[in-house]
Amino acid sequence: MKLSRKSHCKINLLLNVADQRDDGFHELEMLMLPVPIFDRLDIELAGDSIELTCNQPGIPTDSSNLVCQAAESFAAKTGVTGGVCVHLEKSIPTEGGLGGGSSNAAATLLALNKLHDQPLGQATLHELAAELGSDVPFFMQSEAAVAKGRGEIIEPVAPLDALDGKSLLLVRPGFGVPTPWAYQGLAKFPQAKNRPLGQANELAKNLANGSLAEAGDAFYNSLEAPVFDKFPLLKLIKQHALANGAEAALLCGSGSTVFAICPDAATAQSLSQAIETEFGKQSLAQTVPLPGYFPDTVA
Repeated sequence: MKLSRKSHCKINLLLNVADQRDDGFHELEMLMLPVPIFDRLDIELAGDSIELTCNQPGIPTDSSNLVCQAAESFAAKTGVTGGVCVHLEKSIPTEGGLGGGSSNAAATLLALNKLHDQPLGQATLHELAAELGSDVPFFMQSEAAVAKGRGEIIEPVAPLDALDGKSLLLVRPGFGVPTPWAYQGLAKFPQAKNRPLGQANELAKNLANGSLAEAGDAFYNSLEAPVFDKFPLLKLIKQHALANGAEAALLCGSGSTVFAICPDAATAQSLSQAIETEFGKQSLAQTVPLPGYFPDTVA
């Protein structure tokens, strides 16, 4: 048996990092938006082990990959025997703050559960997702949501009407930013962790009921402090976006992607060209509509 599943990415409209918890993780609140840029996983029940291949040679295909970890976690929980072969077609950049690896893990859990006739309920799948990583639970669904705790508490929000009809530009330069480094770097910027909790719900409410302009400075990412300090190009790209038509711009997660929300596709395309003229060609400069619709699976 086999199936194919799309695996989308995300942006954080807000990422507020609070103090470190007793378990070593940071307390987080995030407003996360699914974005229709996809990886694709072709998954087949075959063989007697977990085998992963990928179209990009730089992607690890051993147990360090979250796809393999998800398959191992599913097998351990269900006791299923037999192997699984997964081919991963990567389009989402790595170390870009877009959550591609986490999305791949969630897609693997959902696909294996379907291939094995749904042995696990949603609550158990969610527990497995939370064990795999902080962003994985968000990708078990495909709605805008507030994520809390260390990312495992997911609260879908009302449609963000202020984004409807807007155009999203994603810009990633030719380097990535490791997520662990970005969080470790926060120690040098304590002011980035002293904002009160509750901002994610407030921003979601404003975007559901108001205009994008009224949201103003509510778009926030604690990780911009250490990342912009080490990689000033990313700060310059954000500032250039805001000065050339973007209604909002922010670092995606831990970076290195910067997103810009533009009033329409023409503005987004013009901004993309302006950024290329100012900073040179980037490894990713892609425009997608908001809010965007995408199915979970493909034939």
